[in-house]
Amino acid sequence: MDESALDVALAARQAAPKRKTKLSAADYAVRLARERAQQRRRYCDAFALWRSCRRRSCRRRQSCGGDAKACLKRGLDRVSHQTQWSARQNILAATPRNIGAPERQARQCMPRDLYE
Repeated sequence: MDESALDVALAARQAAPKRKTKLSAADYAVRLARERAQQRRRYCDAFALWRSCRRRSCRRRQSCGGDAKACLKRGLDRVSHQTQWSARQNILAATPRNIGAPERQARQCMPRDLYE
């Protein structure tokens, strides 16, 4: 093998994509919990649960700013299953294809799965 072919081979090896390291169970759980909390807020905002919220700051901001888990649990009975399903589909459609596994798992949940 001549020197130029060796240089090309070394350059190709260095330019090759690196393998991602696997997440530890603790890191996965942290990222999943963080994304589930954000997902609760997305659903609260999608269903406009801030309109019936007890907190004035939520109504003023017109978005969830309090305990999204309790708000979702309290207001979800007034939202039809079809509306919940279409909100989930809209969120999934807006999700990037290269999102991480914990984030994908949280975004695939229905609203009722996020407070139980």
